[in-house]
Amino acid sequence: MAMRTGRLPRFLTIFSIVIVALSAISWVGFGAITKSIKRVDAFGSVIDRPEKATSAVNYLLVGSDSREGLTREQQRRLRTGSTAVAAGKRSDTMLLIHISKNRDRAAIVSIPRDSYALIPSWKDSTGNIRSERYSKINSAFAWGDAPLLIQTLEDMTDLRIDHYIEINFTGFVKIVDALGGVEICTKRSIDDSKSHLTLDAGRHTLDGVDSLKYVRARTFDGTADIGRMKRQQAFVSAILRQATSAGVLLNPITMTKLLNSAFDSVVTDENLDRNDLLTLGKQLRSLSTKNVTTLTVPLKYYNYNKNGVTASVLWDPVLAGELFTKLRNDEPLVEKIKPTPSPNSSEEPAKPIIIDKFGVEAASTNPCKDFK
Repeated sequence: MAMRTGRLPRFLTIFSIVIVALSAISWVGFGAITKSIKRVDAFGSVIDRPEKATSAVNYLLVGSDSREGLTREQQRRLRTGSTAVAAGKRSDTMLLIHISKNRDRAAIVSIPRDSYALIPSWKDSTGNIRSERYSKINSAFAWGDAPLLIQTLEDMTDLRIDHYIEINFTGFVKIVDALGGVEICTKRSIDDSKSHLTLDAGRHTLDGVDSLKYVRARTFDGTADIGRMKRQQAFVSAILRQATSAGVLLNPITMTKLLNSAFDSVVTDENLDRNDLLTLGKQLRSLSTKNVTTLTVPLKYYNYNKNGVTASVLWDPVLAGELFTKLRNDEPLVEKIKPTPSPNSSEEPAKPIIIDKFGVEAASTNPCKDFK
């Protein structure tokens, strides 16, 4: 896979919206939070877990397509169907956040939901044991919820996951609406058959429902999940600008709505408390852009078909392996290489260059030329 260089975006997926909301708690205090966080036993059935090599912390964040809490009008606009999701709930996005042991670096790794994976055996909702099988990694979440997804990822990466955070459709919609909508700019017209989003090229202020359509759009340009993740990058840049603006941070009513929306729609593992969430938000907020590396797991094939699994994406065995080894050992993901001058040269050495060996693809934070 070719190496790419460029300035890295601060965050990669829609989960940054929650992190921004959580990081703002220090402005308003815990008194504004009135609703409890839902808990799930995310690790109880996970076995043969990897050992922790360092005190770095790894979070798994999942965007669930659960419709619970959406009004009938919102469901109609989204065309999502009923609140009951066939064959279990599914994940729209998966994200690993690695916070270094010194809390001075962060790596945010997007896991494509179509990743080809060996799903370990699991006990279904009727108590029957299902044998391991190959499928897309999204199946692990649908079949066995958080525990099976964590088991699958830990088996694939040999990286121990410390905490689990999940947000659903409803939470995403409420958070955007609490901000009063988010302005985006699209270079081309969008008419997506799956998300049912129709937009002309140019600027738009999207409410919660249309924002959800935007970050889920994946069919109109032929790039599927890869293109969708790039649009999510642009969207998160836009929502960061909105959520960290003075009009939001200095408005107690807006902040209270934003924080209540975040906490009301978040599900976490049993051991993650509000102090942990506050610490995570503060750590991410205090990190400079240059110390936050965002990337997608390096891929070898984009249309992989094997063992009855079709149209999946296959991780690059070498680069993905090296990526997760570095995360396990809490090593920087970006190498700085200082060219050595020729012995006969009187010129100063070139400035260090940053080479992204994992295929990190820099996303423009301004998808339209004059859009800021």
